[in-house]
Amino acid sequence: MFQKILIANRGEIALRIVRTCKEMGINTVAIYSTADKESLHVRFADEAVCIGGAPSTDSYLNIPNIISAAEITNADAIHPGYGFLAENAEFSRVCEEYQIKFIGASANMINNMGDKATAKDTMKRAGVPTIPGSDGIIQSVKEGKLIAKEVGYPIMLKATAGGGGRGMRLVKTEQEFQNAWDSARQESGAAFGNDDIYLEKFIEEPRHIEIQIIGDAAGRACHLSERDCSIQRRHQKLLEETPSPIITKELRNNMGKAAIKGAEAIKYEGAGTVEFLVDKYGKFYFMEMNTRIQVEHPITEEVTDYDLIKEQIKVAAGIHISGKNYSPQMHSIECRINAEDPRKNFRPHPGKITNLHFPGGHGVRVDSHVYAGYTIPPHYDSMIAKLIVTAQTREEALIKMKRALEEMVIEGIETTIPFHLKLMDDEQFKSGNFTTAFLDTFDFKSI
Repeated sequence: MFQKILIANRGEIALRIVRTCKEMGINTVAIYSTADKESLHVRFADEAVCIGGAPSTDSYLNIPNIISAAEITNADAIHPGYGFLAENAEFSRVCEEYQIKFIGASANMINNMGDKATAKDTMKRAGVPTIPGSDGIIQSVKEGKLIAKEVGYPIMLKATAGGGGRGMRLVKTEQEFQNAWDSARQESGAAFGNDDIYLEKFIEEPRHIEIQIIGDAAGRACHLSERDCSIQRRHQKLLEETPSPIITKELRNNMGKAAIKGAEAIKYEGAGTVEFLVDKYGKFYFMEMNTRIQVEHPITEEVTDYDLIKEQIKVAAGIHISGKNYSPQMHSIECRINAEDPRKNFRPHPGKITNLHFPGGHGVRVDSHVYAGYTIPPHYDSMIAKLIVTAQTREEALIKMKRALEEMVIEGIETTIPFHLKLMDDEQFKSGNFTTAFLDTFDFKSI
């Protein structure tokens, strides 16, 4: 087992990793930017190293500085959390070069799964259902139009290096193709330095369902059931739950088998998710694979009693998984509490938290790094807490979540708490009958 782990991240995920490491008897090193000097992960880690200025490029994305911090503290492993360098193949490669264990996927796996066109081809060859579309990158508008005509409109143009909805365009007719192509390539080039585009059939009325998997060095993988991530705004998740209201035992079994098949085909090592779209007929299609821990991993932990961070570390240390698959025994929901104003198009709202109270009670969990007096910097992601509730049924979980949201007090800044409270009273959401387009018609003005 590792003696000391450096955590190459910040915020709630860094604190989450510190806690698990302490329970495992592993020493921790926090890294921080000048903007995060007063953050809780810095306070609770055994050691802390400032690695640069507030901008991410000077600190949390600065590979030489992070490696230097690991070397001077004699860390024998690095946990990247999620975001920042968690899916950066170069960072994984450099860690290996310096004989520091990267608690995540290898550079080769990240490259293969990070490029969505390559990932789709890999899964297709492994026998995992994929969305009809182009075989890899489209070289021209003419080629794209021919493929679109073959699979049938509407279609989606997607940046192969994309994420967070950037470089994606819905095309309903051939007349819209050229403008959508130009726009998607321009946005993708600016965001990722890569303007390659591929094409997929647009799945109408879809649900976004992801399967949590974990694989070991022996090439064996298991799954921990599904999470429903369909409540999204501009492809950014706002709420997740498990089990999904639409997934039957048979469908869960089939999707789990497909996810394992895909993971074992690439001998995947570590925690990851295989993401699918499920159409209104119950057919599922591979969308992408995330080679890291997910923001929403706590809900899976709550319904399976499985510490995913602990298992990540054990697998990285060479310990084999049991091979057992898990099904949810309860119902768990996570609301992402962001420092954003939902009444003003979710505009980020950094600033000082003047008063803070987190809810409690049976089945309530809050993962957060903030406290009263903490100043949220403007340089990073706006998520400040994850509110997780767990109950015997979905109906009970919804009631518990509403109660917990009503108890949650964060003053001095605007947050998404009012949005989530409104969502808990929405009849369509409560019915479980919604798609990824649910928030397109949501009445934000009434929040």
